[in-house]
Amino acid sequence: MRLLKVATCNLNQWAMDFDCNLKNIKESIARAKQSGAVIRLGPELEITGYGCEDHFLELDTVNHAWECLKEILVGDWTDGILCSIGMPVIKGSERYNCQVMCLNRKIIMIRPKLWLANDGNYRELRWFTAWKQKDQLVDFQLPNEISEALSQKSVPFGYGFLQFLDTAVAVEVCEELFTPIPPHADLALNGVEVFMNASGSHHQLRKLDYRIRSFISATQSRGGVYMYSNQQGCDGGRLYFDGCSCVVVNGDMIAQGSQFSLKDVEVVVAQVDLDAVASLRGSISSFQEQASCKTRIASVAVPYSLCQSFNLKMSLSSPLQIVYHPPEEEIAFGPGCWLWDYLRRSGASGFLLPLSGGADSSSVAAIVGCMCQLVVKEIANGGDEQVKADAIRIGHYTDGQFPTDSKEFAKRIFYTVYMGSENRSSLSYTIIESPELILSWLKHRVSLQRISEETRMRAKKLADEIGSWHLDVCIDSVVSALLSLFQTLTGKRPRYKVDGGSNIENLGLQNIQARIRMVLAFMLASLLPWVHNKPGFYLVLGSSNVDEGLRGYLTKPISGYSSLAEIEAAPPTAELEPIRSNYSQLDEVDMGMTYEELSVYGRLRKIFRCGPVSMFKNLCYRWGARLTPSEVADKVKYFFKYYSINRHKMTVLTPSYHAESYSPEDNRFDLRQFLYNARWPYQFRKIDQLVKELDGEKIPFKEASEQELMVAASAVGGMGVVAAGSGNPKAGH
Repeated sequence: MRLLKVATCNLNQWAMDFDCNLKNIKESIARAKQSGAVIRLGPELEITGYGCEDHFLELDTVNHAWECLKEILVGDWTDGILCSIGMPVIKGSERYNCQVMCLNRKIIMIRPKLWLANDGNYRELRWFTAWKQKDQLVDFQLPNEISEALSQKSVPFGYGFLQFLDTAVAVEVCEELFTPIPPHADLALNGVEVFMNASGSHHQLRKLDYRIRSFISATQSRGGVYMYSNQQGCDGGRLYFDGCSCVVVNGDMIAQGSQFSLKDVEVVVAQVDLDAVASLRGSISSFQEQASCKTRIASVAVPYSLCQSFNLKMSLSSPLQIVYHPPEEEIAFGPGCWLWDYLRRSGASGFLLPLSGGADSSSVAAIVGCMCQLVVKEIANGGDEQVKADAIRIGHYTDGQFPTDSKEFAKRIFYTVYMGSENRSSLSYTIIESPELILSWLKHRVSLQRISEETRMRAKKLADEIGSWHLDVCIDSVVSALLSLFQTLTGKRPRYKVDGGSNIENLGLQNIQARIRMVLAFMLASLLPWVHNKPGFYLVLGSSNVDEGLRGYLTKPISGYSSLAEIEAAPPTAELEPIRSNYSQLDEVDMGMTYEELSVYGRLRKIFRCGPVSMFKNLCYRWGARLTPSEVADKVKYFFKYYSINRHKMTVLTPSYHAESYSPEDNRFDLRQFLYNARWPYQFRKIDQLVKELDGEKIPFKEASEQELMVAASAVGGMGVVAAGSGNPKAGH
């Protein structure tokens, strides 16, 4: 037996905070050595943090990374343990994303990334160059300061592996695993038994399953030990890196770290028998045949042994059940952990949320409540001391006190504000002389108050369950003051559409309320801590959802709570127009489409890359049983009209958590123009032509099965179709 103990880790790094990052790296190495591990794998770009973005273009960033690496190497951190450490390296005129392999205070190899992530949220080609010389290792001259400190002038640089006396070890960096021909395939044929994947992979709903299936696939048919390390937390941007470092052997998961955690450092250790890898490979005839005619990959000989022989004191790690969180927990834990990092690193004293009692703001409130529960639970379990220290500082605890109850903690760091408006009936501005009219008016007023009271009570009930400091304010006096000022300036007073006003008047009156709520929220966040003799400031939380953002149904910006069931059941409404006995504002009516339809549009537009014509073709298959081609065309045109009119709103969205693959977020994920010809003349004309053809053929449409939808996709130019049953995030994605 060749027994090998390995350690991988989740690290909560912070872009450009070299002190924080170096501290976490050292802590992870110390824990790995304490466990007896002889290999320690860290995340991609762990010294700088993954999210430095254009800071990678600064020479200082690279120089500081070398300085941190030097501090690790001149100490005893790498004595007796192979450490793979991620950092940017400049060779000649090119900047590479590298893993630096260190052992016994020496650098034994630098491995640049071969395939860069450059889609979705990733822009690595903006900052790095992919290494293209895969047939050889070249000599890399170390920076003078490093060379003198290590008494080492150069190091092998490029694509290759480390050949130890008793095994072979290689690196695969993040994206490389997911390429059509991943490096581990050829490396395995060259005798590599241990693969180390350093990653910077962000959270997205249900993404973990795809990631883990890739680890299993990498070793199931060709054998091997696959180590995976990832960053965990918010490192300064919109993404939450969701950890889940793990070790897979021959297709079996034998060690798995947490996906969501408040810890800064988590080390995952596993003990493996490399003879099991050799045995599996020897039993697969096709592997033997392909290995006999392999393309040779360069290697670095390391005169050092990593394995121990048969030893009863060392027990092998056994296969375990893979842990997956259901989507509901992902929605709660991911943003909750992201908000905690944002809060503790921003220097703020808490959050303030305008809480309407609707689904969006209530979801955000529940996420903050979940965050408070996670903090208290981590402290109660005797976990990371940094969590306790941050909670004491943010909550302003004194005399040795610390959070022990999530509601009490929420009371200290979370304000919620219900900003109600009466939306008075026009009758309230007239003198009513008839007793019959007075009685009718009073009944109407009671009805309005009852409807408004429902949302107010839902907000209050949820705030009580969370424990937030809840305020209730009516903004009518401020709205009235602005309208009076407008009337003084212009001589006219706008009316709501339900009271006989125009669309322009109706929209203007709604925007006034939304703007007032925004300004009041920022005012309260700035001054409420002062009112309650608390230091610092509060961060204002906003709320919307992916579907409404896609449609532009928002004002452009300048878990276990029982009340959530009531909130989910309530029809979505902005409550910006007056309620009448024969009229009540509803979001789906205002938007001209249902949330279910919006979800379908969103997935077809982004995930399946459909333009108007392809979307029309797909939806003819999906909705053909209940809608004519003409009706489908009208819906597609309506969506693209308002999508393009409102796209500019995406350019100024405040920083938000990335969770869905069809997000319309403009900053880095969904990059598109914001000025469109909203008439889409060419595309809509093509749709009209198709409608005429389909009406002429009198094709009998029926509701298509998922298999038929996939066939249809190939018939419309390879565009994919949205799977049946996709719902909207507001209803529990």
